[in-house]
Amino acid sequence: MAQYPVTLDVPPEVASFFDPQTNTVSHVVMDPTSHACAVIDPVMDIDYAAGRISYDHADEIIAYIRKFKLQLEWLIETHVHADHLSAAPYIQSELGGKIGIGDQITVVQETFGKVFNEGTAFQRDGSQFDRLFKDGDTYEVGEMTAFAMHTPGHTPACMVHVFGDAAFVGDTLFMPDAGSARADFPGGDAGQLYDSIQKVLALPDKMRLFMCHDYGPGGRDIMWETTVAEEKAENIHVGQGKTREEFIKFRQARDALLDMPKLILPSLQVNMRAGEVPKTDDGKPMLKVPINAI
Repeated sequence: MAQYPVTLDVPPEVASFFDPQTNTVSHVVMDPTSHACAVIDPVMDIDYAAGRISYDHADEIIAYIRKFKLQLEWLIETHVHADHLSAAPYIQSELGGKIGIGDQITVVQETFGKVFNEGTAFQRDGSQFDRLFKDGDTYEVGEMTAFAMHTPGHTPACMVHVFGDAAFVGDTLFMPDAGSARADFPGGDAGQLYDSIQKVLALPDKMRLFMCHDYGPGGRDIMWETTVAEEKAENIHVGQGKTREEFIKFRQARDALLDMPKLILPSLQVNMRAGEVPKTDDGKPMLKVPINAI
């Protein structure tokens, strides 16, 4: 891991918030030596059938940050999520901070700009975000240095963000008994996903790993924290030395049986805009439903 500034000497405090509607876990990561913090993958609530959005989940995060008098410096999107809508701009409007995502967001914007028949007003250069991270980029949260690892496979823009001894893996990995994310969305690739997972598993065994999703397989309680060592030993998709060929064969067969996420259409339109709901020419919020396009 020489190409990444890995250190286990900084143990950030992490507060996690579970959204049962989308099985998403958002995290507040706090610098242990200051009041600075970052928010990872915040959720905006939507009643899709009624066409209504709200911010109860984001308000919980805002209340927590205010209660402990934290200074929000970053809002990090691990990727363009297909199963929930981002609340990053709403939280930014309340608390400040910069919104960041992987620089391959431009690939996602180009792909889904065509799917949703976006016009020339929709910029495909990632300019909706405050920072586009490249593999190995570092940034500061108070006195704590974080770095980004490019981990494509689920989507082209997936990044794992590492703060001291805590890594936030997005959809690259799930808890050991849940395996890994699907790789069949446009731009996804099972082989790339396997390679990306190996990058994560090359981090120190004691590195804490925080999930973006958990579905409680087998009826167990919802969980979102594990370690590199536990994933290497127990992950049902990649643990115990499973080969790249075994993983690709399994992942492709499994993905062929999966339904599309219920919120994929609104999520992609909003998240590729850094959490902003698209608007009509006269300024009204509006979502599209492309037919037979995904």
